[in-house]
Amino acid sequence: MAGTVDEAVRVLEESDLLHDESAVEAALDRMAAMLNDLLDGTDPIVLCVLTGGIVTAGRLLPRLRFPLRLDYCHATRYRGETSGRELQWFAEPHYSLAGETVLVVDDILDEGHTLAAILDYCRNEGAKAVHCAVLVEKRHDRRNPQAHAEVVGLTVEDRYVFGVGMDYHEYLRNAPGIRAVKGQ
Repeated sequence: MAGTVDEAVRVLEESDLLHDESAVEAALDRMAAMLNDLLDGTDPIVLCVLTGGIVTAGRLLPRLRFPLRLDYCHATRYRGETSGRELQWFAEPHYSLAGETVLVVDDILDEGHTLAAILDYCRNEGAKAVHCAVLVEKRHDRRNPQAHAEVVGLTVEDRYVFGVGMDYHEYLRNAPGIRAVKGQ
């Protein structure tokens, strides 16, 4: 179901602010400090998960203090919906991951099926180490046991959230802060 501009405006106006911009900035600073300790000297490939992860990666990378190579992948189960279906790959990484240290960066860890598939892909391609950082982790008991992020910026309750890369029917990725749809 594609959203409309009018619906997006209404959802934004009625939404609940869960984490404001200062909380997001502080979370990105904490994430960067952890990653600087974890990955310094490893020559990692940072693999940005499109589309939502582009905002997190774009704000996180300038905070990292080690040389890195940037790549991306695009796999999704949502395609604008609020619940997922089977995984669809739009773009696999361009670098060979064999023998590499890989950092997967995404916007949110929810049920984790997409993230688990991406992490498995990296391991199956021969990465020597695979790490994961997400801006937001949703608290619930439906998580795929294969999906895990070592570095998490913020946690949110089990609601439909958007902003800072996360979308509401393809809109509102640019909303400031982490917001939840009213009533969800």
